[in-house]
Amino acid sequence: MELSRKAENINPSITLEITAKAKELKNSGVDVVSFGAGEPDFNTPQNIINAAIKAMEEGKTKYTPAGGIIELKETICDKFKTDNNLFYKPNQITISTGAKQCLANVFMAILNPGDEVLIPIPYWVSYPELVKLADGTPVFVKTSKENNYKYTLEELESVVTDKTKAIILNSPNNPTGTIYHEEELRIIADFAKKHDILIISDEIYEKLIYDGEKHISIASLNEDAYDRTIVINGVSKTYAMTGWRLGYVAASEKLTKLMTSIQSHMTSNVNTVTQYATIEALTGPKENLEKMINEFESRRNFMLDKLSKVNEVSIIKPNGAFYVMVNIEKYLNTTFKEEKINNSLDFARVLLEEEKVAVIPGSGFGLDNYIRLSYATSIEIIEKGIDRLSIFLSKIK
Repeated sequence: MELSRKAENINPSITLEITAKAKELKNSGVDVVSFGAGEPDFNTPQNIINAAIKAMEEGKTKYTPAGGIIELKETICDKFKTDNNLFYKPNQITISTGAKQCLANVFMAILNPGDEVLIPIPYWVSYPELVKLADGTPVFVKTSKENNYKYTLEELESVVTDKTKAIILNSPNNPTGTIYHEEELRIIADFAKKHDILIISDEIYEKLIYDGEKHISIASLNEDAYDRTIVINGVSKTYAMTGWRLGYVAASEKLTKLMTSIQSHMTSNVNTVTQYATIEALTGPKENLEKMINEFESRRNFMLDKLSKVNEVSIIKPNGAFYVMVNIEKYLNTTFKEEKINNSLDFARVLLEEEKVAVIPGSGFGLDNYIRLSYATSIEIIEKGIDRLSIFLSKIK
């Protein structure tokens, strides 16, 4: 029996092998250092947990409207106004099961077979696969190390066609941690206007910014940018709520209606208790968030200092999120104990076997000369892991 060709065309996550092996080693008692975490290692703040308990005790455990409760939509509108100088109405908000479902809803609502979506290299692993699931065509934009792997106008103009429907913007970026500044955003907004394409702005790491940098939403630049931008956000990273599964998207009323209709058939509403907890996350005290950001910045600085002392690697300095991309190209196309290290997946596999350090291969992000390290873990673990990485590199011929 032939199964879905569309499903078979989706690439499985290249990190599955490394993650599964690391978990297997840990479960057998091996001291594994994992730099793979794409989530804060802090627990959800207690005030948010208490709000969830209160909601359950008050019987707020039933179905809600598919696109979310009005109280949360109003809270999100207030958040956009206060944080981003963006003015939305509740009927422009869809609340979904994480930012990933937001993106899936967007692509299903805007794409027809053959429509193209511009995606920068490096990219978050799910972007191209979600585009393909919605019958679209991912078009990769090769960016340069010299420009911190951010779009330039020349790169965009070289790939845009009459089939281009949208461009993905992710700032702060996963995996590089780079941030787009206002002048760079204006270039992208003007490009989108010139070619009449949509902007999908993934802002999930908006609050995790360091060095005094500032997040600017491209939708806030002018009226045209507002009209053509779809803003994706959520509470997973900012409030250490990854397992609660709540993201939200702001768009035009017409597109919001389509996305809500799609979601009503796919999953219906987000976990009801999570919606009430998110109201508290967005309106409650921010001391825990500030502590988390300060801790991430300290960990980032520590990791960068340790990596600066490692032979023949270079890094992309992150100003946001909680990842460091490490260039390992000088260690590729080598042999270690008769094992070929031809690419970042080989490197990650052998590193885990030899030194019990788990990293994410850059090939999963379209950047095979790199590995991604997360500093969403303790200083002690970072030190141990980088020391082991350094020892491993010293052994490679």
